[in-house]
Amino acid sequence: MALVPYGLARPLLFRLDPEVAHDLTIAALAASQGNLLVAAYRTPRIEDPLMLAGLKFPNRVGMAAGLDKNARCIDGLGAMGFGFVEVGTVTPLPQDGNPKPRMFRLPKAKALINRLGFNNHGLNAFVQNVQKSALRHAEHPSVLLGLNIGKNAATPIESATDDYLRCLDGVYPHADYITVNISSPNTKNLRSLQSDAALDALLGAIAERRELLAQRHGARRPIFLKIAPDLDAEQIAVIAATLKRYGTDGSGQVNNAWGVIATNTTLSRDAVKGLPHAEETGGLSGAPVLHMSNQVITQLRTALGRQFPIIGVGGILSAEDAVSKVQAGADAVQIYTGLIYRGPALVKEAAEALAALGK
Repeated sequence: MALVPYGLARPLLFRLDPEVAHDLTIAALAASQGNLLVAAYRTPRIEDPLMLAGLKFPNRVGMAAGLDKNARCIDGLGAMGFGFVEVGTVTPLPQDGNPKPRMFRLPKAKALINRLGFNNHGLNAFVQNVQKSALRHAEHPSVLLGLNIGKNAATPIESATDDYLRCLDGVYPHADYITVNISSPNTKNLRSLQSDAALDALLGAIAERRELLAQRHGARRPIFLKIAPDLDAEQIAVIAATLKRYGTDGSGQVNNAWGVIATNTTLSRDAVKGLPHAEETGGLSGAPVLHMSNQVITQLRTALGRQFPIIGVGGILSAEDAVSKVQAGADAVQIYTGLIYRGPALVKEAAEALAALGK
């Protein structure tokens, strides 16, 4: 049980600029993991094992990428009761991201807007931090680790595949699964990689490289594609068809090589019109994304079939929200903005509800 209720810390953090609060939180997690201070937020892990993409997930609630971009807090996040933790997005070279201010709270909507732009310390620093994690050195890790990769802002979109392959080479030996992020709205033209020909070319190159890496390292890591909520039915159908080409064998059986994470942040402002900061440029996350994300998940499940791995993310601020993701068709879920508004207690609540759903 956490020694410090998040309800006491949140008002103090919410008085600060959102990015300052974020940086202080990351620094505190990094300083407290692996020592007695972790008791301030340690939360019992709900055991609800799930086989997905050939991996055994301890439970169905994960930490979404974006909070820990530089993989500094893997052990601290793992102590919060997650079944899996995803860190990144990492790019080959360090980059500062977009100009500040670039994070905004919308408390009335339980939402955030960010236009960070893949700010991170680069692939080399990221891998070094992953290697420092006690989780990576445990004989039987209690939490699975996902590593999320992207492209540098300065890399032309025509050369994006080169960035993804470079990141894939670097993170592959250290990940339980890898996520390919082509859906951030804060890197110019990135979402164009979700289109038919571009997506097929990218996944083809990644699939080819993954086979070489699997031979080299003696393990075939599943790769998840992270997509946007701002997709129409035709676009979702194209993505699903492309994923099926790579993620199923000749008989239509899922090969556990690919999965999808739905969804990233949205550019829509329909649910937050009139609120302070609502017109800021960037991706909107939190409660307003729940319905949009669930609609994408439902369409994906229909198109991909029952067995294809789907992780649902977007708008989970309660146990009921987590359940709605699974009912929409997700196998597991991730949270991010909900952790900021609710704290670690949300992880346990969601995991308990999903465990009860499966019984």
